[in-house]
Amino acid sequence: MSPVILHLRAETKPLEHRAGLTPSTAANLLATGDFKIFVEESSQSTFKSSEYSAVGCEIVPEGSWKKAPVDRIILGLKELPENETFPLVHEHIQFAHCYKNQGGWEDVLRRFPEGNGTLYDIEFLENDQGRRVAAFGFYAGFAGAALGARDWAFKQTHADFEELAGVEAYPNEKELIRDVSADLAAAYKTGAKAPRCLVIGALGRCGSGAVDLLRKVGIPEENIIKWDMAETKKGGPFAEITEADIFINCIYLSQPIPPFTNLETLNDANRKLRTIVDVSADTTNPHNPIPVYTIATVFSKPTVVVDTTLGPKLSVISIDQLPSLLPREASEFFVTDMLPSLKELPQRETAPVWARAKALFEHHISRL
Repeated sequence: MSPVILHLRAETKPLEHRAGLTPSTAANLLATGDFKIFVEESSQSTFKSSEYSAVGCEIVPEGSWKKAPVDRIILGLKELPENETFPLVHEHIQFAHCYKNQGGWEDVLRRFPEGNGTLYDIEFLENDQGRRVAAFGFYAGFAGAALGARDWAFKQTHADFEELAGVEAYPNEKELIRDVSADLAAAYKTGAKAPRCLVIGALGRCGSGAVDLLRKVGIPEENIIKWDMAETKKGGPFAEITEADIFINCIYLSQPIPPFTNLETLNDANRKLRTIVDVSADTTNPHNPIPVYTIATVFSKPTVVVDTTLGPKLSVISIDQLPSLLPREASEFFVTDMLPSLKELPQRETAPVWARAKALFEHHISRL
């Protein structure tokens, strides 16, 4: 049997430093004898080309996937640039954000049948129990909670006309925790008390990451309010959100639900809430459970102000690439989970994870 040829494309989304394949997992795949791997040079990746070549990958120019032989599987993470519209002729493994009626989903998806290509959307790679085989959820929650704590602390030490400055990727978790802890310490010096943090989806991957960060920066356990399905089953809006200082939304939205909060409940002179972190970042989803903002924020401008008429200044963080704040650790964590499924690519026509993903792709193609 001919080897499966993987082509790791360079990420192009600004400040996206993660990779869909790490040197260690590439080495693992190559050791099976079932793979050949091409890796594009990348001006953004946290991993150096030399790390990949050292384990046997062949290094190719950035962006060369576009003209690569059709038998290569193009592996990436984030969606392709919106300004590119040419037909896609390869099999692609990536997050595409086009199966839940997101804005512009038809334009994203149409490129695949136009080129006879195939999409295996990473978000929908599921095992036999219906659970995602890999997700960045833990580090999304961890990074989201870190930025939420920093924004809350910033508001204690700065005027309302000032906004939290842009952030860049951290080399490791320890340095991120150090900076967040320092910001909180500065806030406490103004007389502020430790923030009450409400995490919805606290039992999942994402929520557990948020809770882990809050604990590591010294938020008292009694200030970490952990909600999951039992607490939200009655349906929102929830007054408890306005009573927290920081609200972190970590749910995975799979169906329409009543909003967790809205402008009516937020327009309250007695509201304590100062920062919303929408880790799920379903900004363009028509069923977004936090319908109080319309802008996806970015690392260079992490917050957007909510247009309230009563109560203190309130901001939302809605960055859809939060794990890239800790790109090396997040990539290793994610791709290690992906590895068993990647090893099944030679049998992707029949391997359940890949066969289901292809069937789902074909279903959504039929909606065009």
